[in-house]
Amino acid sequence: MAESRVHAVASFFGSRFLVLAEVVGAMGVLLGRMLSRAVRLDFDKGELVRNLHRMGVNSLPIVIITALFVGAIMVVQAAPLVNRFNARALLGWAAGFSTLREIGPLLTALMLSGRIGANNTAELGTMVVTEQIDALRALAINPLSYLLVPRFVAMVVTFFLSTVFSDVLALLGAASVGQVVLDVDALTFYHGVTGDKLTFGDVAHGLIKSVTFGVVIGVASCQYGVSTSGGAPGVGRSVTTSVVVSAVGVFAIDYFMSFLIS
Repeated sequence: MAESRVHAVASFFGSRFLVLAEVVGAMGVLLGRMLSRAVRLDFDKGELVRNLHRMGVNSLPIVIITALFVGAIMVVQAAPLVNRFNARALLGWAAGFSTLREIGPLLTALMLSGRIGANNTAELGTMVVTEQIDALRALAINPLSYLLVPRFVAMVVTFFLSTVFSDVLALLGAASVGQVVLDVDALTFYHGVTGDKLTFGDVAHGLIKSVTFGVVIGVASCQYGVSTSGGAPGVGRSVTTSVVVSAVGVFAIDYFMSFLIS
């Protein structure tokens, strides 16, 4: 009886490990193929420009709203401690440190994952089940160069630029709310952000994370898009799995990178 239970548990975890290894391996192979073509500039440039506009420019409203409220929320949460210890001079440093290193890249990645990543998976999955990708191959058009690489590069660039934009807006939101709620003038806040306690390394920390998040979400959305099967229900499953895997990947990468580039 005990042996059968041990066998069942081992079989369960073993099968899950094999599924995980298969997914990670497939994503790694796809990433290598896309990076190879991206480095050689072997992809459709017009498709890249269209995706940059569709993913980047059209995502500005959600980035603006998210960033402003993130900055405001940080100040509201910090208000009791700032008042208790009279640490108004440190508000700019605290807001800048948490925004630039962690909150800005992470929340931007999660918001864009739900908008850009899910949409990319749905589009690619629909092309697969309606045999549009097979039609491209029949016309001697490589789907990797025409569809996947431009979308992947556009995602990485969009995540990087959106994080820069989000960081600036979050600090503006924090400064505005800090002046209203805590009576911290803009000059004091600015000195806290640009002081010696906050370095360029803190800025680079968050920007490196943003590029890595873009790579993870880009690969996951492309992989689950092109591996879609089962018609319309399969597209829904692929989108759901892509969003979940992207979120888990972002948090896992964020955890390990916090140690590597701390």
